[in-house]
Amino acid sequence: MDYEPCIGVLGGGQLGRMLALEARRMGYRVIQWTGGEQSGAERLADHAIIEPFDSQTALAEFTRMADIVTVEFENIPSTLVETISKTKPLMPPTSAVSICQNREKEKCFLRTNGIPTTDFAIVHDSASLEKALQKITGDVILKTVTDGYDGKGQLLVKDNDDRQSAETIWAEFGNDHAIVEKRINLAAELSVMCVRSTDGSVVTYDPAENEHQNHILDISIIPARISPELLREARDIAQKVTESLGYIGVIGVEFFVDQSGRLLVNEMAPRPHNSGHHTLDACATSQFEQQLRAISGLPLGSTQLIQPAVMLNLLGDIWKGPTTAPDWTPIHQTPGAKLHLYGKSLAKPGRKMGHVTFTADTIEEALSQANTCKATYGIEAS
Repeated sequence: MDYEPCIGVLGGGQLGRMLALEARRMGYRVIQWTGGEQSGAERLADHAIIEPFDSQTALAEFTRMADIVTVEFENIPSTLVETISKTKPLMPPTSAVSICQNREKEKCFLRTNGIPTTDFAIVHDSASLEKALQKITGDVILKTVTDGYDGKGQLLVKDNDDRQSAETIWAEFGNDHAIVEKRINLAAELSVMCVRSTDGSVVTYDPAENEHQNHILDISIIPARISPELLREARDIAQKVTESLGYIGVIGVEFFVDQSGRLLVNEMAPRPHNSGHHTLDACATSQFEQQLRAISGLPLGSTQLIQPAVMLNLLGDIWKGPTTAPDWTPIHQTPGAKLHLYGKSLAKPGRKMGHVTFTADTIEEALSQANTCKATYGIEAS
């Protein structure tokens, strides 16, 4: 084509917003289909469709305007992804999206490809749950197979004398299909952003060390404070996952590190990832620019980490009211700090409203700045 293509984005959240910002800088046009949600992304797109994902009118408009299609989050209806892929180049491919949006498919993919993961079992009633609890020793986590993120759709089942019967647990969980995973005694949690282009080229970013509060990412520390050997292994595993999926674009591969130093893949996100936001300020090429490069056939950019960084999520809990943001002056006064707000109209507890990246000459300095910021805004210490 003799013009810059129009990038079609399924989803309209903060990831779509940041992708649109990079697309505008690079000269691409963007159409966002938000699925019916008002969002901060739509204001940055060349065109936005604020219609549900089952709208045939919206589908016709979207496929008419988009030259290349990508997903902003994995929980797009699979039938829609499949339909669009028949007429437009869709990256990542439908098979990868299907695997990553379903925990059963995801875990089975990992096991089939020899990629280390937690012990797990698929259950569909109280009888199969009872068998799983007998097979997997220790505490376990019962998870929905679909639509789970930020701790949603999960139930911790402790292995103690007070544990309820499988029948009672299953009734409390209230689902008809789930996965049981062994709870890991964590030493650390990591994630690796990996990128694969249409020509098969692959690059990885420095692994991020992640800390969570209430199942939501709190901070990411880059580079992760673990041994060089484990960092290399994490990057190698992330590349293997990406290539085994036949993936095109940016993918986030999340890891558990257990107390013995084993790396276990927890899950994959077929898109740019929260723990990769530091790349906007701390790397030669951001994860969002890489997404555009990968899906449009451009050479992949450098993943060099220019400075150590700490990324801190800003949740709606610190807003003074649903529409009243805090005073950001302390962040603006901090050397090396970069504030990113997502343009969301209403703040809610637990809702990701923005983030701030602290860059410094050392991890210790960046962490100190992040902790000072947390104290200033009353964010729980990690």
